[in-house]
Amino acid sequence: MGDEPGGGADAVPPATEAAMVVVVDEERRATLLRNITVEGGFAYVSSAELAAGGDLRAAEAAREMAWEQLHSGPWHEVVPAWRDAYAMACLHVAELRAGAGDRREALRALDMGLMMGGPLLRCDLHAAVERIMARSGEGKAEGSDGGDSVERWKEEFSKNWDLTEVLRVLPSRSLSCKIVEKRSSLSLETFIRDYFLRDCPVIISGYIDHWPARTKWKDIEYLKRIAGDRTVPVEVGKNYLCSEWKQELITFSQFLERIWSTYSSANMTYLAQHPLFDQIQELRNDIMIPDYCFAGGGELQSLNAWFGPLGTVTPLHHDPHHNLFAQVVGRKYIRLYPASVSEDLYPHSESMLSNSSQVDLDNIDLKEFPKVEDLDFTDCILEEGDMLYIPPKWWHYVRSLSTSFSVSFWWSGTGPS
Repeated sequence: MGDEPGGGADAVPPATEAAMVVVVDEERRATLLRNITVEGGFAYVSSAELAAGGDLRAAEAAREMAWEQLHSGPWHEVVPAWRDAYAMACLHVAELRAGAGDRREALRALDMGLMMGGPLLRCDLHAAVERIMARSGEGKAEGSDGGDSVERWKEEFSKNWDLTEVLRVLPSRSLSCKIVEKRSSLSLETFIRDYFLRDCPVIISGYIDHWPARTKWKDIEYLKRIAGDRTVPVEVGKNYLCSEWKQELITFSQFLERIWSTYSSANMTYLAQHPLFDQIQELRNDIMIPDYCFAGGGELQSLNAWFGPLGTVTPLHHDPHHNLFAQVVGRKYIRLYPASVSEDLYPHSESMLSNSSQVDLDNIDLKEFPKVEDLDFTDCILEEGDMLYIPPKWWHYVRSLSTSFSVSFWWSGTGPS
């Protein structure tokens, strides 16, 4: 299968220096093609075979066919085989792009496969990334200036805002008398007994001090070297509830540069709730799953990154799982409301936004949302190195008080919620 190279200007000779980025196991490949045939993907199978023979145009066509299937309806209704098919097409495109010397486009194809593809070929995608990165050596990522931006980065992370400055940018009535309790050296048993089973937030300090991320993620050259040419999804705009909000795909280096040029809510750029650590394994190695995530017989559901400049906001919302929110770099303000007051927070009626409040805490319209004014809440400033436990369905609003890099651990577990 695929022994004869495709013809035309888009065929890439297999003998090119970097041609063989990855070799997909033939049995898995054949099984996937059979599954796609069953789903009616005859044209995809034909293009995939040409792509395996070196036809870049066919590889791109196969990727486009799979992409269309991924967007043919709601994500949860996508046939799993088509996600795997998209990953395989991305591998073909990456192999041929790398063979032609186009490292950046090859990495972009692999990142798209990791973000949108299925699990079947995930190890192959990671292996391909590793080989391309290894061939590129330890040089700077494209766009790195190695000078002024490094100094600005250090200056930003060394800021120590006083309380007066903090209060000026927070919602009204912030830092209430009900401040989240902070504990250090908290045992798993104590966490379960006093907080997990009582459905009660708590800040755990000192637990992540040994993470390599606590120092490495303050080094802009490290971030650029490890992730600079990788493609990531970012949010642009005040927050996801605003009409001007949009999403873009840019390189990590471009995102880092935007942090310095973001001065208004209209062009605020935020890498938010993205499974970055599933995509970039080197960054995953800089953190560790806390033992607390196994409370209640827990099973980790998702591991997400939140990285952005001063002023990024996540509007008032709730999540379905237990959540440990680790503040690795920088600081954040967080306000919490218990699940018991949900109806008084005016959730959106649309099903996709039903976990989000209509209330803008930065500019509350008390005529439209009068019940909010007298609601009790708990809040805190999450300092660098802290972790906040947020129980399921507790409403929370988050604002960055500096350039900030956070990690959220969602897990399922038997508890009061």
